[in-house]
Amino acid sequence: MAIKPVGAVAGSRLIFVSNHPEPQELHLIERKGYGHPDTLADALAEELSRAYSRWTQDEFGAILHHNFDKLALLGGLSEVAYGGGQMIDPVRVLVNGRATRRCGQEQVPVDELVTETVRSFFAKRLPDVGDHLQIELNITTNSSPGAVHNGDGSPERVSWFSPSSVEQLREKRQLISNDTSIGSGFAPEAPIERFVKLLTDTLSGPGAFRGERPWCGSDVKVMAVAHDDEANVVLCVPQKSEHVASRAEYLANSEDILAECHRLAAIELPDLKTSFSLNARDIPDRDEIYLTYTGSSIESGDEGVVGRGNRINGMIAPFRPQNLEAVNGKNPVYHVGKVYNVAAQRIAQRIHRRYGCYAEVHLVSATGQPLAKPWQMIVRTSGTAVDETAVRQIADSVLGDFPGLTQEIIHGELRFV
Repeated sequence: MAIKPVGAVAGSRLIFVSNHPEPQELHLIERKGYGHPDTLADALAEELSRAYSRWTQDEFGAILHHNFDKLALLGGLSEVAYGGGQMIDPVRVLVNGRATRRCGQEQVPVDELVTETVRSFFAKRLPDVGDHLQIELNITTNSSPGAVHNGDGSPERVSWFSPSSVEQLREKRQLISNDTSIGSGFAPEAPIERFVKLLTDTLSGPGAFRGERPWCGSDVKVMAVAHDDEANVVLCVPQKSEHVASRAEYLANSEDILAECHRLAAIELPDLKTSFSLNARDIPDRDEIYLTYTGSSIESGDEGVVGRGNRINGMIAPFRPQNLEAVNGKNPVYHVGKVYNVAAQRIAQRIHRRYGCYAEVHLVSATGQPLAKPWQMIVRTSGTAVDETAVRQIADSVLGDFPGLTQEIIHGELRFV
């Protein structure tokens, strides 16, 4: 009997299931908006990775090893009143992770790069926080397990975060998976899923709605349940205290938000009876309302952690294929928790576009194996138009373009938050 060498696994096995029914009878979808603390943590971690990647690529011709996917935000303290308010205690930014600080003899200004990126991020994303930021850097250069010191020189893994040159980077020789993990994707999205994303982004993003309503905050959350011909939506939308002079103004603004909800639903969900409930915890008679100074609950006690927000498809949908990977902040070169999720989603979309069917894709990696050859690929499609050969061709096309995918990520062409 042949024995495989330690570390070797059979690669790229495809499990293909056709005529798989598309799940459509019941939908449960959540989306956290632009200023939600978890979205802020995700977006900041990803911005740090992009900034670091661009800097090292420009300087050394390669993206050096890093990960910022353990970042956390700890809420500050604010005081609000009709027509005013203030920050009292700062928002704490815990930048946890690892980053290469030296390549050969040249230093990478990690602390300066991170601090500048954090301040720039908040200035754009949540400007009313202002200078009320406390940045704590917990960035190491410790290597992962696997460096055994046997007295015969220093193990290569010790230099993982301090290479003598970019030529020492393992990925310069071959891209391999850094972990054993899963990436999942599906296509197409249901109308209610597209609506939840549109509604959240309309109410929380930097578009026309908030541009015309300075009182509207960005810490929005939308939850929807749709079944048969009915959809029920609960949403939370904060208002900014400086621009709300009274309880009556708050209530009038709330009606404005609900009017926009119904307007969008009439356009996007014409076949569904859609109901909305806004800020269900409000007790206006006691002035217990969703009134904030900055537009986000991060100003007052709430926390944000990478990986607790929207999945890579922009939503949290437990009836859909997904995993719990914290995608944002991971190295975009070889971290399978990031690139396999992107690739799985892209494969599913291409199958759907070509054949018009539902497609569900799961890529399973084995650590240390070639990145372009997942250990297992599981693909399920509706109907019988697609065959195994076509699936493998589409998968190989996507998996063979990881360098291109990495560039899309670091230059902002491909965004998750």
